[in-house]
Amino acid sequence: MIFTPDYHHLLQAACNMEAQRLPLYEHLICTEVMEEITGCHFASLLQGNNTDKREFFTQYCRFYCDMGYDTVSFEQCIGGVMPGGGALGSHADPIIKTREDFDRYPWEEIPDFFFQRFDADFEALREVMPDGMKAVGGPGNGIFECVQEVVGYMNLCYIAMDDPELYAALFRKVGDINFTIWRRFLEKYGDIYCVMRFGDDMGHKTNTLLSKEDIEAHLVPQYKRIVNLVHAYQKPFLLHSCGCIFNVMDTLINTVGIDAKHSNEDQIAPFSYWVTTYGDRIGNFGGIDTDAVCRLDKSAMTEYIRDVIRQCSGHGGFAFGSGNSIPDYVPADQFLHMVETVRRERGE
Repeated sequence: MIFTPDYHHLLQAACNMEAQRLPLYEHLICTEVMEEITGCHFASLLQGNNTDKREFFTQYCRFYCDMGYDTVSFEQCIGGVMPGGGALGSHADPIIKTREDFDRYPWEEIPDFFFQRFDADFEALREVMPDGMKAVGGPGNGIFECVQEVVGYMNLCYIAMDDPELYAALFRKVGDINFTIWRRFLEKYGDIYCVMRFGDDMGHKTNTLLSKEDIEAHLVPQYKRIVNLVHAYQKPFLLHSCGCIFNVMDTLINTVGIDAKHSNEDQIAPFSYWVTTYGDRIGNFGGIDTDAVCRLDKSAMTEYIRDVIRQCSGHGGFAFGSGNSIPDYVPADQFLHMVETVRRERGE
């Protein structure tokens, strides 16, 4: 059977409707895994000229289509263009520690940096997007992650105690910058995306990294601005957030207005808990813990996947994939078995 992609299946799941065909979804599939499966080495082409970029996205989209995905996941991260960043991703020394650092930081230049660096990537993706497919993603990194990129988590905690006004100003300023980027992005590239998302990891294994009160005071208003903007473009918003964030889920659904949520880890709660708890209000993306993709033998993985699909059926919008992503340490044959099992379950 020749697979024909149709992004409407994932769109239905994001809008909390049971899709006509269970869509596969990944937040990220690292190119090392793609290259191992296809035998085609193309990752470095993304750093080349426009012709190279078009060839990169041709191979990238072909992989998703060949694997049975209706959409491609692609984002470029705001944190990557923040001058002096790296306190989050690379554990670099924070560039902002004081009000003086905050005041002299080149905030207003960040939107231009983002589009100067990544315009060619999104244009190339548009040029080669296969018929029937659209992308999921957008400007990566949410408000919390961008703040940490220049401040660092531990330093942010100090600032919260030592200078509450600076603490609040950081979230407002990053919110303003991210909103500006999102507005320009939707104007320029909204046509190639069916579902918009950013990732903002708010939790660890047992709780949120900020208090519920701080999330509601400082993150929620900024999230709501972006989600409202996405909705103005008639698109659903998917939040990727790792960790235990149950204490703010009602706020994210009722106040922010997220349409769907991704990320699950069995040590926090099985995916079925997310679906049965929130499936009457939002779509749920995920299913199998990434650790299980790595470690389970194929027979056990098959049963795991079948159980998840059975338990989640009839609970609103649902897209199946790993609970986080497919990084380079996931064995390629294990990823393939996951995909093949889902495709067999949907009759292919």
